[in-house]
Amino acid sequence: MTPVALFELVLALLAAALVLSLVAGRLGLPPAVALVIGGMALAFAPGLPAFDLDPDLIMVLFLPPLLLESAYFTVWRDFRASIGPILSLSLGAVLFTTLVVGLVAHGVAPGLPWAACFALGAIVSPPDAVSAKAVLSRVSLPRKTVTVLEGESLVNDASGLVLYRFAVAAALTGAFSAWGALGSFAWLAVAGVAVGVAIGFVANRVMMRLHDANAATIVTFLVAYLAYLAAEEIHASGVLAVVACGLMLGGREHVTFDARTRTHAVAVWAFVVFVLEALVFVLIGLALRGVLVRMGGSEDALMAGLPLAVAATVTCVAARLAWVFAAVSLPRLLPRRWRDASPPLRPAIPLVIGWAGMRGVVTLAAALALPLGFPGRDPILLAAFAVILFTVLVQGTTLGPLIRRLALDAKTRLPDGHLDANMARVAVNEAGLASLETMLEPETGTHRHPVLVEQYRRRVWATSRLRDDRSVAEVERDAHMTAALGAIRAGRSALIGLHREGRIHSSVLRTIEAELDLEELHLRRLAGEPAGHG
Repeated sequence: MTPVALFELVLALLAAALVLSLVAGRLGLPPAVALVIGGMALAFAPGLPAFDLDPDLIMVLFLPPLLLESAYFTVWRDFRASIGPILSLSLGAVLFTTLVVGLVAHGVAPGLPWAACFALGAIVSPPDAVSAKAVLSRVSLPRKTVTVLEGESLVNDASGLVLYRFAVAAALTGAFSAWGALGSFAWLAVAGVAVGVAIGFVANRVMMRLHDANAATIVTFLVAYLAYLAAEEIHASGVLAVVACGLMLGGREHVTFDARTRTHAVAVWAFVVFVLEALVFVLIGLALRGVLVRMGGSEDALMAGLPLAVAATVTCVAARLAWVFAAVSLPRLLPRRWRDASPPLRPAIPLVIGWAGMRGVVTLAAALALPLGFPGRDPILLAAFAVILFTVLVQGTTLGPLIRRLALDAKTRLPDGHLDANMARVAVNEAGLASLETMLEPETGTHRHPVLVEQYRRRVWATSRLRDDRSVAEVERDAHMTAALGAIRAGRSALIGLHREGRIHSSVLRTIEAELDLEELHLRRLAGEPAGHG
């Protein structure tokens, strides 16, 4: 394939991803589901060249920015408060799934060496951060549950990849050392986190001195790749390095970035993440062709690998559910003084956590990275692909209906002393009003900025009404928003009319149009509307 043909193919894939995402929105499906199905359909399209994915390129191209973006928006306080369940899933569940899948795989395919069976277990054991984010963003769950699922998906790749490396080495050399594996994991985790924290600290210092929004946004992308590559260079976990760096940047972004840079960076990152996620899932579907070609493409070859694929898929899902329910239930059997003081969880919560174990890019990359001479490579590839398809297509599609059927309410009671958004708005506006009221004319003692004072008094009054009496205040707010948006539309029409008449320059048009856009976005955000609605 020529470079021009490759570029045309990438453009075609982006166009297909856009169409599939729009179709998914219309059908109410998670975009990941439509993208994987579309990729599978493209894999069988006549005339499309064989699409062999370089696993190293997949990891280094897609993982760093997607992991950094997920970690950036993870609330460190919530992450730290849920560290117990997160580690239980990212370490315990991954190890348990690896062992159980390995045992079942050897029972179904006794000709496979034990190490190869456990390599399959390690490949399919860690749920994927990209898949989890793509599906969880479309469902409504209590905040703590979302924190646990997203936190697990950020951390568990490290444990899964450690098990994978040692299983592959054992299959190729016949040697395995438990102490060596434990030491390797300790180095991967500690060194990876240290690299990420160090790079995040330096990046924060650098970006505080940058006053150009484009430059600061570019630095955030460079930092993602730098953290990953630097950690991998010293044989540490690039995944944990990026996660630690993302947590550092996200925790300080309110101080590091000014308003313009923050708005610009969020917009750019939203676009890039959409493109990368779309390509990831389309490429997963396209990888099916390579898997079938490597297995000979015949029905006999597929049927020979089907039992292992089905067994691995069923075991993978069942092992996660079993671990989650055991982790929730067993502590309740301990003596009262050792028990967690928190109330027992509803059975619906562990069921949803157990069912939300989507696999994706890491599983695909690890399977494709198996050496060509690895025993049972083709059946393992097919099994890994079957697990990805089932977890994304079936679990990803049914997770939303399951949550609604179980009546899980995303609204959780705030801890004592915590404020909701309406209460916080009152506090912010009161602080602004207090600041303005201190600015007095020395001669007369009157307010130096009376119009601003009146505006902030109006804001305090309006937000206080919304806080104290939402039913009445929301009706007034909606009427106010309708009038304000109508005024903005009228102003925009007048602005465009002035430009068409040649009475203002295009630069004036853009400047004032940007101001109107920001004002409209602010109003829609206050009204709780999606910003894209007209």
